[in-house]
Amino acid sequence: MDTNISKRNELLSATVIAGLKSRNMEGYYANTKEEALKIALDLIPKGSSISMGGAMSVHEIGLSQALKEGDYDFIDRDAYEDKRKAMLLAYDADFFLSSCNAITQDGILVNIDGNSNRVSAIAQGPKHVLFIVGMNKVCNDLDSAMKRARNVAAPINAQRFGLDTPCSKKGTCFDCKSPDTICCQFLITRYSRHAGRISVILVNDNLGY
Repeated sequence: MDTNISKRNELLSATVIAGLKSRNMEGYYANTKEEALKIALDLIPKGSSISMGGAMSVHEIGLSQALKEGDYDFIDRDAYEDKRKAMLLAYDADFFLSSCNAITQDGILVNIDGNSNRVSAIAQGPKHVLFIVGMNKVCNDLDSAMKRARNVAAPINAQRFGLDTPCSKKGTCFDCKSPDTICCQFLITRYSRHAGRISVILVNDNLGY
């Protein structure tokens, strides 16, 4: 990545991490995907049970593959014929892996979900939640974070899943009530009641959507 962008990201990440700390969440900064992978593996003890949603960022830094190949109890949703069973196992896992649709400069996480297994696991259940977040998802404030989630992340994900929604055809949110909508549940995580439960690794890269 361009050195000027990297410097900006490093400086901005310090603000985000301070915001996360003020909200009882832990923040880390990785200059590369490889560094992000190392931090993540350092945070997850061997033998841990681990689940995840459909987080592209987790795949992009190589974390999901490393966990499948390592000494971990990785709950691979794609390997289950009964997807609901795999999703329910997530609520009792040691770690739930995710990204977010947007994060504010002062550490608020924004997520939109269709089936809602992801946002429900973030809110309650797993002992720890670990977010992998590219610096492309950092927004000035909650309003801009919500707009990013609805007008950038949601249309791209709707297109990725081949869904018949207005946003997949026009590229922006229509606040629709389509049967295919993935904007069913909105989760704003502004504080973690349980210290050490939520950690965020910010990555100096464009990850996910």
